[in-house]
Amino acid sequence: MSEEVLKQEKKPIIFSAIQPSGTITLGNYIGALKNWVTLQDDYDCIFAVADLHAITVRQEPATFRRHILEAYALLLACGIDTEKSPFFIQSHVHTHAELAWVLNCYTQFGELSRMTQFKDKSQKHADNVNVGLFAYPSLMAADILLYQADLVPVGADQKQHLELARNVAERFNGIYGNTFKIPDGYIPPVGARIMSLQDPTKKMSKSDENVNAWVAVLDKPEDIMRKFKRAVTDSEAVVKYGENKAGVNNLMGIYSAVTGKTNDEIEKEFEGKGYGDFKATVAEAVIEELRPIRERYEKFIADKAYLEEQYTKGAEFALRMSSRTLDKAMKKVGFIKKPRF
Repeated sequence: MSEEVLKQEKKPIIFSAIQPSGTITLGNYIGALKNWVTLQDDYDCIFAVADLHAITVRQEPATFRRHILEAYALLLACGIDTEKSPFFIQSHVHTHAELAWVLNCYTQFGELSRMTQFKDKSQKHADNVNVGLFAYPSLMAADILLYQADLVPVGADQKQHLELARNVAERFNGIYGNTFKIPDGYIPPVGARIMSLQDPTKKMSKSDENVNAWVAVLDKPEDIMRKFKRAVTDSEAVVKYGENKAGVNNLMGIYSAVTGKTNDEIEKEFEGKGYGDFKATVAEAVIEELRPIRERYEKFIADKAYLEEQYTKGAEFALRMSSRTLDKAMKKVGFIKKPRF
């Protein structure tokens, strides 16, 4: 999409990025990626693979490169339309790192030290509590503010980072005048938080040691069926949403997200049926939802030239658009205008 089209349509701008973790779970897909696809119809979306964020944890270079490319291919397979939505690899657009440094200087140490994720990750990676881990919310703020985003899709674990981005933008604007748009969070109404199949009080996560607790988007159909059949429910054997039914509630949420059915409709569908039928039906619905994604992924990942064409096009657009914001911010701080080489 050209800048001219963005200007003409004047839809709200949404920015969102995801780290190249190596595995995208069903929870990631329902909570974020499925919504990315539908958002493209009503918003001007800008998407990125956030590889700069990923190096706060040590990466093995060859594996890291493969994960970045696989994440890009998988997000395309999930339905990102590069004709509608610029989609790039974060490290290809140098304005992100440049604005992050500027914003570091307008972010207070105390603000960053209160970030819950910093505390959690510092405990998990006690041998590598690096400055990047501490300061990466400033990079996240730069990601968002560079594109004058109106909205940012956020899960519960990212609300604190968005609030920091808003605070930093307001602080900068207060000193230098209107420079950055203050973004709001966008929380999808359905399927925002998919829980573990083995412990439905915890969020579904690929880091769970129990492989039956989570489903990967690229899992084989037989593996998906096995994991759902082993999903934790309760002893009541009634498909009904309610208190003390976290496992059933989670399965209903998944089923609703992939079929569009309401809880009332789901309860009626399984009236008089046991959990065995319910689990198998949910698994089949998930398998069919993910089947075309797996097929498209295999096609994309085998075509490196196509992937390079797409991420190059996305980076060119992102650099043009973000440079305007960076240049404006740098000028207000007092830097001399950069020469164009």
